[in-house]
Amino acid sequence: MNNRLFCKGYTWGFFSRAGEMQTEEAERSMRRLASNGLDWICITVNAWQEYFYSTTVFSHYTYTQTDDDIKAAVKLAKSLGLKVCLKPMINCLDGSWRAKIDFPVDKKCSSYWEKWFESYNTFMLYYARMAEQLGVEMLCTGCEMEGMDKQADYCRDMIGKVRQVYSGILMHNINHGDELNSKWLDAVDVIGISAYYPVTDEKSNGIDRMREGWREVVKILEACHNKYDRPVMFAEVGVRNERGCTMYPWDFQDRPDMPIDEDEQAAFYETAMEATWNIPWFAGYFWWDWKVIIPNEADMKNDRDFTVYGKKAEKTLKEWYVNR
Repeated sequence: MNNRLFCKGYTWGFFSRAGEMQTEEAERSMRRLASNGLDWICITVNAWQEYFYSTTVFSHYTYTQTDDDIKAAVKLAKSLGLKVCLKPMINCLDGSWRAKIDFPVDKKCSSYWEKWFESYNTFMLYYARMAEQLGVEMLCTGCEMEGMDKQADYCRDMIGKVRQVYSGILMHNINHGDELNSKWLDAVDVIGISAYYPVTDEKSNGIDRMREGWREVVKILEACHNKYDRPVMFAEVGVRNERGCTMYPWDFQDRPDMPIDEDEQAAFYETAMEATWNIPWFAGYFWWDWKVIIPNEADMKNDRDFTVYGKKAEKTLKEWYVNR
């Protein structure tokens, strides 16, 4: 019997507003996403802190999904036959990337991390209990938290507390480039990576160059797997449909001087799955990202975002998820 964890997934709900997940539009969005052959969905919930140096995590009445939102989304996903990863995520109201959340570690400032983890643990345990109550199969314990991830003792303590209230799979989402930097990732069940790896360069953005790029990526993934003896997955992966984006897949800023290029986006999908699909220790994908409210498909011809809804890459995704 093959007990390999393998997620044919996609991320849904990031930055949706409170109440949106309970609308007819949200149901239409998730049903369309599921029709692409998914067996998993990653549902995000956004909490906040004011600045990258703040020590308090809180809900935002407009920008944090409500408990009823999460319950409705999980119920709909399960009715569609999908397993669920719940992904609580911290964001900063000052616009700082969550990886920049950090504090000095000298003795005079030792209380900052202690205060922050006290707040973060309260936040994570709240959603861990909810995940357990809703029968959610996977919980993400952090996303791209470079500063946090350096605090091994606090992180191990957090994982221990979560395991006391949640019995499912624990996945922790690190950023690409941090694959070998942790002293504690053996504490989780699956290592998720935000896989925004550049796989082309200025000389070539063709599919053969992408294949070369992914071969180098797989070497990094294997080293990560070997170090921690854990399955590795792409907790986030994707690229916008704009010429040249495969040189900097992490970049969400439009470049109006560059043409829309659905072929390059689709080739990124094709080569990423081609390179990783049959690796025994590779645990799948939560592509980034699908909106809760989707427009008419005809309007997507001018869209430059990560979503593949209505684009060539959606057909590529469905081909792999349905027929492989």
